[in-house]
Amino acid sequence: MFDVKKVSIELGGKTLTLETGRIARQADAAVLATYGETVVLCAVTAAKSVKEGQDFFPLTVHYQEKYSAAGRIPGGFFKRERGATEKETLVSRLIDRPIRPLFPEGFYNEINVIAQVLSFDGESEPDIVAMIAASAALTLSGVPFLGPIGAARVGYKDGEYQLNPSLDEVKTGELDLVVAATHDAVMMVESEAKELSEDVMLGAVMFAHDASKKVVEAIIKLAEKAAKEPWDMARSDDLGDLKAKLKGLIGADIAAAYKLTDKSARSNALNEARAKAKAMFAEDGLDAQTVMAGIKLTKKLEAEIVRTAILKEGQRIDGRTTTQIRPIEAMVGFLPRTHGSALFTRGETQAICTTTLGTKDAEQMIDGLTGLHYENFMLHYNFPPYSVGEVGRFGAPGRREVGHGKLAWRALHPVLPSKDEFPYTIRVLSDITESNGSSSMATVCGGSLSMMDAGVPLKRPVSGIAMGLILEGKEFAVLSDILGDEDHLGDMDFKVAGTEAGITTMQMDIKVAGITQEIFEVALRQAKEGRAHILGEMSKALSSTRTELSAHAPRIETIQIDKSKIRDVIGTGGKVIREIVAETGAKVDIDDEGIIKISSSDIAQIEAAKKWILGIVEEAEVGKVYTGKVVNIVDFGAFVNFMGGKDGLVHVSEMKNERVEKPTDVVSEGQEVKVKVLEIDPRGKVRLSMRVVDQETGEELEDTRPAREPREPRGDRGDRGPRRDGEGRGDRNRRGGGRGDRGPRREGGKDEGPDPEFAPSFLTGDRD
Repeated sequence: MFDVKKVSIELGGKTLTLETGRIARQADAAVLATYGETVVLCAVTAAKSVKEGQDFFPLTVHYQEKYSAAGRIPGGFFKRERGATEKETLVSRLIDRPIRPLFPEGFYNEINVIAQVLSFDGESEPDIVAMIAASAALTLSGVPFLGPIGAARVGYKDGEYQLNPSLDEVKTGELDLVVAATHDAVMMVESEAKELSEDVMLGAVMFAHDASKKVVEAIIKLAEKAAKEPWDMARSDDLGDLKAKLKGLIGADIAAAYKLTDKSARSNALNEARAKAKAMFAEDGLDAQTVMAGIKLTKKLEAEIVRTAILKEGQRIDGRTTTQIRPIEAMVGFLPRTHGSALFTRGETQAICTTTLGTKDAEQMIDGLTGLHYENFMLHYNFPPYSVGEVGRFGAPGRREVGHGKLAWRALHPVLPSKDEFPYTIRVLSDITESNGSSSMATVCGGSLSMMDAGVPLKRPVSGIAMGLILEGKEFAVLSDILGDEDHLGDMDFKVAGTEAGITTMQMDIKVAGITQEIFEVALRQAKEGRAHILGEMSKALSSTRTELSAHAPRIETIQIDKSKIRDVIGTGGKVIREIVAETGAKVDIDDEGIIKISSSDIAQIEAAKKWILGIVEEAEVGKVYTGKVVNIVDFGAFVNFMGGKDGLVHVSEMKNERVEKPTDVVSEGQEVKVKVLEIDPRGKVRLSMRVVDQETGEELEDTRPAREPREPRGDRGDRGPRRDGEGRGDRNRRGGGRGDRGPRREGGKDEGPDPEFAPSFLTGDRD
């Protein structure tokens, strides 16, 4: 029934299997990719015709993780997969970026690529498997795809590269790098690194490329068995005459426009030239399709003029050399009430970055295939339309904003202190107020400065730079700190961020069919020089982390208690910890290991809560003087709370060095007193004294009272003989051995009452 075709290869110690012909047979192509026990289904469908007036390539990639793949039920009210999570959005972009440049120019048929994770083994991230499945499905579908591509993840630990490392290996290693490549060249790089050198990063990319070649060969073998006939591409009409006419009409205007260094002036001049072209199209009575092609020719003409000036004359749009960085201005403490802030401006790109510090309960809860986990570092990037002088959508972040924010997150994450060193939740917000290229790298620089301004102890400051490429045959030029137009008209967007010690993130997207190792090396070298220059400019604003937190930021103090004392601090049903929070105003978090975090913007509140907690967990010490509060007065004395939840008894005879008729003559409830611990009995009951402590100063006084004579032992009653067994008590003897339903008489007899020095347990001890 099924005509199943499959290929398998060994990759990174596991078997990768690509299968087609069994599932989703009505799609143009569908591939089931299995790696270990992770399974991803990718289906490709393509429209057979182009929508009228279509002038761009409508490729849409959707990546979705099914919770059932990991044996989990989704959280939330609906209990089903809903809109794309941040991770799904990022992986969708990861798949889109290397395959989009491999479709021919002028191909405008709509294509859907849908990748779904059906099984997850908990070891390897399924994003690599999804990229491979998408590449294979496009290759089999017959659409004009100039692939296939392969993909690989690389880790680095103990000086060795790891191919497709497990999740645990990535966490403990120094590198998480993803590469997509054709057989001949690298197409895309995405990474996070712990300050690695350029040589190590380049070696990792080449290591991944070698593995990607094996994947490409496997996809080609599968295509030889199951690929559909390639589509016939309609031949485009020869537009040479129209191009020549356009060049004569507006060529000089475009060249003059690109010599204007101000972006707004340049945009206005280019719009005037484009309006001339449209007027010519209208006069010539061209049909809609030819007009659309003419507009494309106008853009091509712009690209040719800019690229030729750079390659032949070394002249960039704004007059800089290929290695020159735009003027930089950095400010910190820019906003008065934020915990940390920075304004970073590079040329016509500007970002306001703020840092907010929070407590543990502000952490972000993330629900995914690997289960629930909590993230204490967030970075959010916003790109309003006014930043490029446009009118447009303003609201929730799109895919681009999510992607740029995650890139900056990866750049800064490796230099953050551990939770033990800095127990705060950190949120960095980047609002782009102007943009002319490389706003994500401005976010890295501004984010680094704002965290340092907030007092976050970064290992080292981080800077970032965006590199570009103009490639014509074997001739190329690598551009440092690219403008928006250079990004748009160039062949590469290569972003590198790091510290003076090494690279923390590297991202590359290619618009041509890949780049060589030589170009990579030149780009990395120029990027290193550019990063060093930017770090120097940043240091003029702030060279190291502030030693004090903002007055508006919460303070967090951490204390460790014995695990056996956790229940005492929490209390029954949380009674004690709620009382501490309500009385002191501080926020208190306690974990299963006995680590307590006390937070407040008022240091006095923290100290009050800390003192209370230490009073609960501390053991009373005989002979030590404490300050306490009278909490209950009885006929024979007063109970004083002197260590958090601990009470002790001050007998009426220990209140003063003179006879006291009633305790209320000396103390009242709520009164603060100073007491000395005289005795702790085996049951933990505490006997206190006020008379041996100066109630004003708390200094211990000499005990001038004569020592008490020892009591007569209860078991020896002289010639009165024993009474406990009822002997010699007449008719009462029948009651002495048992009291029926009332139980035995309390020791001491009917008339003696409780021993005032050792009161019953319900009157003393821990009040909780």
